[in-house]
This record gives sequence, C-alpha cells and structure tokens, in this order.
Amino acid sequence: MFQRRTTTEEDRARMAIEGNSGLREFEFAERDFKRVCALIHQRAGIALADSKRDMVYSRLSRRLRALDMHDFGSYLDYLERGNDDDEWQAFTNALTTNLTSFFREAHHFDTLKEDLLNRRGRAGKLMIWCSAASTGEEPYSIAITACEAFNTLTPPVSILATDVDTNVLATGEAGVYPMERIERLSPERQKRFFHKGTGPNAGKCRVNPALRELITFKQLNLLDERYPMKGPFSAIFCRNVMIYFDKPTQYAILKRMHPLLEPDAHLFAGHSESFFHAADLFRNLGRTVYCRTDSPERGK
Repeated sequence: MFQRRTTTEEDRARMAIEGNSGLREFEFAERDFKRVCALIHQRAGIALADSKRDMVYSRLSRRLRALDMHDFGSYLDYLERGNDDDEWQAFTNALTTNLTSFFREAHHFDTLKEDLLNRRGRAGKLMIWCSAASTGEEPYSIAITACEAFNTLTPPVSILATDVDTNVLATGEAGVYPMERIERLSPERQKRFFHKGTGPNAGKCRVNPALRELITFKQLNLLDERYPMKGPFSAIFCRNVMIYFDKPTQYAILKRMHPLLEPDAHLFAGHSESFFHAADLFRNLGRTVYCRTDSPERGK
C-alpha cells in the first residue's frame, strides 16, 4: 500500500508553473491515455474522447502526487494489480464530471409535480430514483418539488440518490452549499427549504433537515449487472450521465431500468441525450421525457 500525502504549497506552485508554461511534470504518452480510457470504460462505462487528454492528465496527476509516484505507467500497473479498492474509487472519482444545479432543466420538475399530484391518495410511499445524484442539487430539487406538490415537509415520498462518485455523494449527504448555489431560487424557496449560515458559516446554507429525511444517498455503479433496489419507481431521473457512455452501454443500463419504472411513470433524460436507440424500451414524449413502450400513455 502506498503512503498517501496531501497537496502541499510546493505541489500547488508546481501545478501553477506547469499550467502556465505548458511543461508537464509527468510524461503522459499515448499508451498511458489509451490505458486510462480502457480502465475507466471497464470500471465505470465512461467513454473518454481524445479531447479529454488534458483533463485526464490534470486530474490523475494529483493521484500520482498523492501516492508519491513518478510516472503514469507505475500508477496504472498499481491499479491493475487490483489490491487497492480505495484507489480504484479515487481513480473513478477523478475522472467523473459533476456539473449540476438546483432545478436544472426546470420543466422536468413541472412534469414531476403533475405526476405526483396524479398519484395523491395512493397507499404507501412513492419512490423516486435519482441515478446520477452528483453533489445533491438534483435529489434536493426533487424533494422540494414533492413538498410543494403535497404542501407539506413530510410528503409520502422516498428518494434514492445514487452516484458512482463517493466524493460528490458526501457533499450531497452533508447538504451544505455556498449561498450562490441557491441565488436563482425564489425567496420563498430559500426561506422554506434552506437555513443560512452565520458566523464562521456565513456565505453558506444548509438544506432543511426535513428534505434530508426524504433522501437516501447510496454509491452505485450503473454498470453493475444487477441493481440492489427492486422498485417500482414513480419516476427515474437519468440526466446528463448517459452522454459519458457509448450506445451499447446506454442500452444495457436502460434495459435494467425498464422493469424498475412503473408502467405509467416517466424517465427523465438530459437535454443533450436521446434514447432513440432504445425505442423498444422507452418512447419519447418530448422535451427529454420518456415513458415505457408498454405504458398506457399515448403522447402528451
């Protein structure tokens, strides 16, 4: 096991010089990039484009420094020996991209609110799966929507928030954000669903604990052949994650999601994603909202 170390001022200075001069601290050959591409595809299904070379170098260089290694070949050899699950997770975390915000693609939450209102009166809790939860803004947006739909901080809703990246899940679980993250929310939402920090926490906010109670955060790799949850879900959010997978991988994931979604429920995709290659599983209802092909719904 390698001794991990934290980033020092010397490291930061070196990275700044490297970024400004174009010089690289570590050699990063074509074979290294190809190995990284193969490993992350095998591990997390992510298909890295050639345009991601600089991003890969920058992020994995931090892992080499943390392990006090001197070349990518040694680092990748170390990974492939498979004796360090923590480093595999760090490798995966480093190469996942997490761009999110509260109520991103707001029309999806309008549709979700309508769906929840149509399900009022059902016995038991309604289950919703956020399959790429990132730092938590999306599952908390789902929770806020549920509270507003049922006009209570304790709606009959249970939200499963999963992600392959354990670092971002920890942020979501903590539920603490810079104030600028919520500045686009209405004053009413800010007051009802967030607590502003004071003193040493000034400039930050914490989600209302009632929202946190609605959400279970779990690490999950969408590439897993079997998912531990059984469903059925009244909605599945699978947004802005499929763009990192190739079409066969996307289809395999959608095939696993299909039986977990209620026949009359919706699957929400990202604005740049299309599941036309899975038309035997899901039908496009417009604006990146999908339903199962065997759904009783016919258009919108």
